[in-house]
Amino acid sequence: MTQEAQRFFINEDQQVLEEILLHRRDVRGNYFKKDPTSDENINRILQAALSALSIGFFQSREFVMIYNNETKEAIKASFQEDNTKSSHQFSDEKQQKYTQPKLEGNTESPLKVAVFYKPKNEPVLGQTSMPNMGKYSVVCAIQNMWLMARSLNIGMGWVSILVPEKVKTILNVPKENQLIGYLCFGYTDKFYHKPELEIKKWDYKKLQNEVVIQERY
Repeated sequence: MTQEAQRFFINEDQQVLEEILLHRRDVRGNYFKKDPTSDENINRILQAALSALSIGFFQSREFVMIYNNETKEAIKASFQEDNTKSSHQFSDEKQQKYTQPKLEGNTESPLKVAVFYKPKNEPVLGQTSMPNMGKYSVVCAIQNMWLMARSLNIGMGWVSILVPEKVKTILNVPKENQLIGYLCFGYTDKFYHKPELEIKKWDYKKLQNEVVIQERY
């Protein structure tokens, strides 16, 4: 029986990966172009998702591909309803900044992907003590999609101001499935050199020494 050779990476590979990580951006609605992305590139993004970590090899992720404009408009209505409520939760100063970035891309980007966690009605390896590990695995898949999209110079945005149950109703989703991400994909006319919310001073970017603790808190 032959054993496949291990794959090792060289310094140039590591540098490219670092560049992709550093230049990943959340692309918002006003920066998407109408140009459709090719099926080949969409498949590469989906394959990246399927290559992500899955605790217990459960593979609990499912993806709904949305191209239909009526479906996009219905989900946009859910965004607009929840967006109004969300803005009032911030202070006056932040409310003024809240409207600056366009927080949704429901109609601008040509492709939407709703990503769901599909639970299992039996114990799953690695999830018996920490049941949310299944959902975290789906988030890992989303991060893989983001990095692959960026490497293809395709913009991706994550819309989190939504009512999940309304999205599920619109998409006829099985009751047990949980919405983890509603993603927008498309070519963009702008990748910011820094995260947009950092540029617009929503908050400052924390440094490594502010978040890394040695041994114990």
